[in-house]
Amino acid sequence: MSARGGRAGTAGVGRATWAALRARRAAVARLAGWSAVEALPALLSGALVARAVDGGFLAGRLGTGLGWLAALGAAVLVGAVATGRTYRSLGAVVEPFRDDLAARVVRAALHDATRPGGRPDSAAAARLTHQVELVRDTFAGLLLVTRGFLFAAGAALIGLLALDPVVAALVGAPLVAGLVVFLAALPAMAGQQRRYVRAGEELGRAASTALAGHRDVRACGAAGRVVADVGARVADQAAAERTLARMSAVRSLSLGLGGWLPLAVLLLAAPWLVDRGLTAGAVLGALVYVSTGIQPALHALVQGVGGGGLRYVVTLDRILRACPDEAGGTPVGRPDATPVPADATPVPADGEPPAVCARRLTFRYGVAARPVLEDAGVTLAAGEHLAVVGPSGAGKSTLAALLSGLLAPQAGTVRLGGVPVADAPPEALARLRALVPQEAYVFTGSLADNLRYLRPDADDATVAAALDALGAGPLAARLGGLAGEVEPAALSAGERQLIAAVRAYLSPAPLVLLDEATCHLDPAAEARVEEAFARRPGTLVVIAHRISSAVRARRVLVLDGARPVVGTHEELLARSATYRELVGHWDDRPAAAAARS
Repeated sequence: MSARGGRAGTAGVGRATWAALRARRAAVARLAGWSAVEALPALLSGALVARAVDGGFLAGRLGTGLGWLAALGAAVLVGAVATGRTYRSLGAVVEPFRDDLAARVVRAALHDATRPGGRPDSAAAARLTHQVELVRDTFAGLLLVTRGFLFAAGAALIGLLALDPVVAALVGAPLVAGLVVFLAALPAMAGQQRRYVRAGEELGRAASTALAGHRDVRACGAAGRVVADVGARVADQAAAERTLARMSAVRSLSLGLGGWLPLAVLLLAAPWLVDRGLTAGAVLGALVYVSTGIQPALHALVQGVGGGGLRYVVTLDRILRACPDEAGGTPVGRPDATPVPADATPVPADGEPPAVCARRLTFRYGVAARPVLEDAGVTLAAGEHLAVVGPSGAGKSTLAALLSGLLAPQAGTVRLGGVPVADAPPEALARLRALVPQEAYVFTGSLADNLRYLRPDADDATVAAALDALGAGPLAARLGGLAGEVEPAALSAGERQLIAAVRAYLSPAPLVLLDEATCHLDPAAEARVEEAFARRPGTLVVIAHRISSAVRARRVLVLDGARPVVGTHEELLARSATYRELVGHWDDRPAAAAARS
């Protein structure tokens, strides 16, 4: 992160922290009040010790000396009671802030996962668990050490001024020097903390990707490369943590200057101070102020801010940047575009708009990557049945994601029933299309809940008819009917696909996209599912993985890296070399027959 970015991030953290404190003024005021009472021993300790020594023990009056020490003990008891109240007030400030952050992370994760072109963020779980809890703990620690230093060190300095202004000056000069050294080193320490947090996120992201794709990694023989990549992330995090640990020397220097040097100065200056009239009790009282008030408070501040405070600033900055929720802007979790009503489908004067109209689509996974689709387009009238075929990597699933609004193209437009996909929020898209991916999603619950997910008002007869149409009746019976419990892990991939297919069949959406959604079914079951969808009112797009899917479709779209070709099965056998090659891979007989003709 650049210096400018670091300053901007620190400013954002400062604004968020100040807003959290302002929102809980009453709790902050109670915390300050009890902190002032808690600092009572720090204010009185040196003065009471000086009186006990000068007016009691050195004067031969034991009872008087013990009386002053008893007064100090009473002040300590009052401070202990205030400490308990302080923690209660601290929770009233910190816990609501943690809850606000958790809600912010959840809103941002849902927004990113459901917006057009969005995808689940693997780092959201780390932000919601580890990072939010880290911010909560470090925020609490930061408040404790900061108010502790302000009240305890401030009370001790007031006590020193009351004893002798010269003594206060002798103690204050090295204290200020130690604070200056510490504050000057904070930006560098914050930069190293940012590096450490980024390294941890990169390690988590790399490990998550490697674990999720371990089968593909083994199949491609890329295990060594992936292990090396994850190992490099581990090394980066370890190096960042070692550098962060080395910077603790700066904290030690600050403590030496501000905490220990005042004690040495007082001891060395004691003869001179006594010569100018300072009593022995006052010298001892000054040492008590430094050793029991200033030194512990400075130690807590340097260790707290230099450790937890830096983690607080950097981690909260990461959350704020990853989960924007600017006041006065678009609330996180809501689409940026104006919501499209259900009846907002524009109808041109010369008739009904196409069910699908995609024009000049260009999409690439990465700024410098080769386009997966370039200047591609397709138009489908209501009720059409299209199969999309092509070699692996030609962009078939990418096209399905663009048509459904899950991905946003770098160029071009997609309209479903005349509605621009880019402007439609998720709830409007759900009314326009139903997408069934290759990895079908089912959830734990009743079979009825799984099937009615996209159409909650479907009655039992409608659901039963859909099950029968797609050949899922035996599966429903085995599960115990509509009330039967679905356990995703207990189902095969084909059974999950069948449940997802029935769910999409029941959907009121006029467009259904099957992205290799029947690849785990046997050919007979696949044929029954696709024929049922072909009879279903509406438009059907099938990303085909068998030649039978292309044969059943009214039209076939061939993607082969060049300009897409559209036609019937017979037309494409005659016109498209790519299609003939695909058919030959699927089934040699049609290709041979086409070659002979």
